[in-house]
Amino acid sequence: MTTTLREPTVPPGVTCPFARAAIEAAPATTYDPFGDVFLQDPYALFSRLRTEAPVAYAPAIDMWTVTDYDDVDAIFKDPQTFSAAIAQSPLDPIAPEAQRILSDGFRPLAVMSNLDPPDHARIKWHTSRAFSARRISKMEDVVRERATALVDAFPASGEIDLVSALAFPLPAVTIFKMIGFPDADMDLLKSWCGNRLVMTWGRTTPEEQQRIARQMVSYFTYCEAFVRTRAAEPADDLTSDLLATGLEDGTLSHAEIVSIIYGLSFAGHENITNMIANTVRRLLEHPQTWAALVADRARLLPNTIEEALRFDSSNIAWRRVTTRPVTLRGVEIPKGARILVLLGAANHDPRKYADPETFDIERPDARSHLAFGKGIHYCLGAALTRLELGIVLELLTDRYPAMTLGANRTYAYTPNVVFRGPTTLRVVL
Repeated sequence: MTTTLREPTVPPGVTCPFARAAIEAAPATTYDPFGDVFLQDPYALFSRLRTEAPVAYAPAIDMWTVTDYDDVDAIFKDPQTFSAAIAQSPLDPIAPEAQRILSDGFRPLAVMSNLDPPDHARIKWHTSRAFSARRISKMEDVVRERATALVDAFPASGEIDLVSALAFPLPAVTIFKMIGFPDADMDLLKSWCGNRLVMTWGRTTPEEQQRIARQMVSYFTYCEAFVRTRAAEPADDLTSDLLATGLEDGTLSHAEIVSIIYGLSFAGHENITNMIANTVRRLLEHPQTWAALVADRARLLPNTIEEALRFDSSNIAWRRVTTRPVTLRGVEIPKGARILVLLGAANHDPRKYADPETFDIERPDARSHLAFGKGIHYCLGAALTRLELGIVLELLTDRYPAMTLGANRTYAYTPNVVFRGPTTLRVVL
C-alpha cells in the first residue's frame, strides 16, 4: 500500500463539482481490501496507512478510509453527521438479473445497524429488551450444552478443522435457538446463510449474485412465515418477545420484526464464528500465552477475550456516509461520501495502546477496544459473543491444554470489506 498527494482517479459516477474537487485534493491510497497481501495481514497495512494518511480516499472502493482511534470513536458518536444508512448496502451495484430475483420476495427494512435516529431508538428499545440479561443468561446452558456436545465429538487425538467442527456450528445453532427456529430447520438455514456476506460486503460476478439472491429470497420468506407462526403460537424465544412488546402495542410492524429476525440470524453467528477462530489462532501462535491461560484461566479469561477482540477483531471495518461536508485531520470530505471506518486500525493505534502489535492478555486497557462499535449502534450481540467465546475457551483449555496449531498455517479469508476470520483453522489436539 502506498499513499500519494497526486490527483487520484475520480470514479465516473461522481458528478458533483464539490465532491470531485474534494477527491482530487485528498490524499489517495492504493488500499484494496480484496488484495491477497491485505487479506493475509491487514494490520501491517493499517499501520502504514495510519502513519502516511490517517484520512484518505481509496479509489479502488470509492470510499474514504479513517484509521485513528479518536476519529473512529468520534464518528460512531455522531450519527447526525455520519449516517449508518449504507451499513447493509451492497458494496457494488447488484446486476439486473439478481435484482429481478430479489424483487420477488426479498423486502427487508432498515431496522438496526443501517437505521438512523429517530427511528433507530424505537427499534433498539425493543431489540435491547429481546437481548436482555435474562435471555442471555438463559442461553448460557444452551450454549454450554451445544459446545460440549461438539467438543465431545472431536477425535481423541490428531488434527481437526476447528472452524467446521466448532466455530461455525456453535454460533449458528445458538442464535437460531435464541430466535426460536426449529431444530429440524438448522441445516437448511445454515445453507442459506453462506454467501450473503460476499453479496453485501464483497465482490461477486453476475452469476454468483443470481445464486446468492435466490438463497436470500428463500431465507427472507422463511423468516416471514416463521414470524407469522410465532404471532399465532407464541413461545419463549426472542421472536415472541418482539411480537409481545412491539406488535401488540403498535410500536413495531410485522415487516420490521421480520427484518430484525432476518438480520440477527446472520449477524448473530458470522461474527462469533470468526471471533472464535481468530482468538484460538492468536492464542496458539503464542504457546506461552496459551499455557498461561491454561494455568490461570479464572483470572485471565475475561481479559483474554477483550484482548482478542482488540487484537484481531472479527469486524475490521464498518461503513458510514456523510450527511454534510466535514473535515477530518485537515482533509475535506464532501457530503454523501462513503466512509470506511477501520476498526482494526483504530484498535492498533499506538496513541491509544502501548505496544499495540503485541498480543497481551494482561493488557490493562484492552476492554476500551472498538470491536463492537460505540454510541447508539453499539453491537447488541456483545454479551452473547463474550459468553460463547468464554465457554469455548473453558472447554478447550480443560480438554486440550497441549493443543497446538496444525502444520499448515496459511489461512484463507473470504474477500470483503468488513468481516475477517479464517475459513479453516487446523489444530492438533
